[in-house]
Amino acid sequence: MGAANLPNTLTAIRIILIPVFVTAVIYAKYDYAVYIFAAAALTDALDGMTARLKNQKTQLGTFLDPLADKFLIVTSFILFSYYGWVPGWLTITVISRDIIVTTGWVLLYMTAHKEKVEPSLPGKAAVAMELILLSYVLLNITYEFIPDIKDILIWATAALSIISGLHYIYRGLRETGER
Repeated sequence: MGAANLPNTLTAIRIILIPVFVTAVIYAKYDYAVYIFAAAALTDALDGMTARLKNQKTQLGTFLDPLADKFLIVTSFILFSYYGWVPGWLTITVISRDIIVTTGWVLLYMTAHKEKVEPSLPGKAAVAMELILLSYVLLNITYEFIPDIKDILIWATAALSIISGLHYIYRGLRETGER
């Protein structure tokens, strides 16, 4: 199947939505930011589901989908940290985890010629928690009736980011030790 298919188009839309999302936040159009973030999350869910159901997985999609997720998450954390909505240390933790995972993948590729690193359960949980926290923050600045659970979400995000980063390091060391 070629690169131009529905799942890849949805991923491209998600990437295009990122600067629109940033613009909405910068200009304090938080209600628009919520809708754009929700649309990006929806395209993320739909592209993976469509690729599996219609057997339209491509190498481009396999590469772009997680990259689009990382762009959205990292951009959001940097922006939210700048505005003081999430602590800077958490943004550093989340980005550091991503750097560890990416560096580990490059090292595995160079040393063991492993092209794909499967996401782990702690890794998926960390990304889900990051998205939950970002969604909560957006909803909280837009709609004031949201219960105050931000600190719980911050600490849960930090814990899962650290645990998943350590888990990926462990898996990478185990993988290179087996070769």
